Amino acid sequence: MQEFLEFTLGGIATGMIYAAIALSLVLIWRGTRILNYSQGGMAMFTTYVAWLVIQHTGSYWAGFAVALAAGLVLGSVLEFAVVRPTENKAPLNAVIVTIGLLILLEGLAGIIYGGQYRSFPAAFSIKGLKAGSVGLGISPNDVFTAAAVLGAAVILALVFRYTSVGLRLRATAFAPAVARLLGVRIGRVLTLGWALAGLFGALAGVLVTSSTFLYPNSMDSIFVLGFTAAVIGGLDSPVGAVVGGIVLGVVLSYAGGYLGSNLVLVYGLAALVLVLMIRPTGLFSSGVTRRV
Repeated sequence: MQEFLEFTLGGIATGMIYAAIALSLVLIWRGTRILNYSQGGMAMFTTYVAWLVIQHTGSYWAGFAVALAAGLVLGSVLEFAVVRPTENKAPLNAVIVTIGLLILLEGLAGIIYGGQYRSFPAAFSIKGLKAGSVGLGISPNDVFTAAAVLGAAVILALVFRYTSVGLRLRATAFAPAVARLLGVRIGRVLTLGWALAGLFGALAGVLVTSSTFLYPNSMDSIFVLGFTAAVIGGLDSPVGAVVGGIVLGVVLSYAGGYLGSNLVLVYGLAALVLVLMIRPTGLFSSGVTRRV
C-alpha cells in the first residue's frame, strides 16, 4: 500500500512537469495554430540562463526570475525573426522552422556551454515528506512544482476566457482575416502568444532540471511526454493539459515502478499512439471542429 501511495504521489509530481510543457504547447496552438517543436529547446536554453545567474549570484530566485524573463524575450524574438516569415505560407513551413529552431538552440547550447552534465539546484528541500512513519514519495520541492504549474494553468485559463487579450489570441488563431478587419494587430498578438509560451517553457525547464541534469538535449524526452500530455488533454484546453499531464505522470509512474523504469519513454510513446487512435482530438476537446 505504501508503495502504491508513493508511486501515485510521485507520478502526480512528475506529471506536473509534463503539464507545464503541455501548457506552453496549448498556448501557442490556441494563439497561432502552430505546434512548436522547439519548445523543449527554448526551455533548455532559458534554464542555462538561470544556471548562469545562480552561479554568479548564489540566489535560486534570481535565476528563476531571470529565466522567466528570458523565456518571454526568447519567445518574442523567435516569433518575430523566424516564425513570422512563414505566415500565410503552407502549414508545413512553420513545422519545419520549429524543428530547425530546436536543432539550432541545442547546437548553440553545446557550443556555448559544452556538452557536460550539470546539476541544477532545487527551490526547496528534495527530502521526502512523511505522514507519521509513512513515506509519501514526494518532497517540498515537488509540492512547490505542483503549486506553480496549477497556478500557471489557472492564470492561463482565466486569460483566455475572461480577458480581451485571450479573445484576441483566439480570434487571431481561428479567423485572422476577420480579426484584422476588427482592428486586431495580428503581428503583436502572435508575438505575445510566443512570448507567453516561452515563459511557460522556462518555468517547466527550471522546475524539471532540479530532478535531472542540465545539458543541451536535456529537455528532449520531457518535451515528448509533455506533447503526449497535451494531446491527451486536447490541444485547445489548459485544463486538459494539466489533467493530461497528471494522468500520464501517474500511469508512467505505475508502469515504471511495477514493470521497470528503463522503458518509461516507450510507455509514453505507446500512450500517445493509443490516444491518437482512440480519440485524436483529446479528452477535453469540443466535438465541433473549428476552421479558419
